Amino acid sequence: MTEDFEIESFVDDDFTNGVWSERVLVITQDYEIKGYVFMPKVGRRSRVLSDILNGKKRFVAIKDCEVSYRQLPNRRTEFHDFVQLNINSIIILRPTSNEE
Repeated sequence: MTEDFEIESFVDDDFTNGVWSERVLVITQDYEIKGYVFMPKVGRRSRVLSDILNGKKRFVAIKDCEVSYRQLPNRRTEFHDFVQLNINSIIILRPTSNEE
């Protein structure tokens, strides 16, 4: 069953009032990235990832990221507050749990 959301008013200009997040795993040729993508609370929640990939924007914002190097698995994992990723570099984008 899908859930419908309506946009909330932005109380105190708080960004998080009008959006919700989805924890994702993103795989590119060089990187594996775990973090959160954000979407407006509009439309169907189940469409968030396809909306990101099929939208008009060329980049996806990922917050609270854990970035691992696929080609160099012994290299230390990096942590970043924010990463902008070009949509064309994505091989796989899927939801994930907090434990993964």
